[in-house]
Amino acid sequence: MRIAGAALAVLLTCSVPASGTGSSLTMLDQLEPGRWEIRERSTSVAPVRVCVAHGQKLIQLRHPDMACERYVVQDTATEVVVQYTCKGRGYGRTQIRKETNRLVQIDTRGIAGGLPFELVGEARRIGECN
Repeated sequence: MRIAGAALAVLLTCSVPASGTGSSLTMLDQLEPGRWEIRERSTSVAPVRVCVAHGQKLIQLRHPDMACERYVVQDTATEVVVQYTCKGRGYGRTQIRKETNRLVQIDTRGIAGGLPFELVGEARRIGECN
């Protein structure tokens, strides 16, 4: 019985809404705003450049500027994992690991526009937004 109770407690603490108490995504707040270049690994696709005013923008790269429901799976000083659902538009799961305030590793996958997506790569701050 104790094991079942402990397992339930772990499950409940692993899926905390991003807007709820206890999950602040502080690591993303520490990333420097500006122009970031996102380079995918294992592909010859040209890097994508985005203006990042706040590090949380990196969570929804395939669902930019959409109001999506988020659940924080992990929130530490060096790594965040967030699952999100954009009703009727798709969903995703993003893991961001900080190397510095100007360099992060990103692994995101899900469904956007009815099609699966996967991006594994790095995002690096390259300058100011124009």
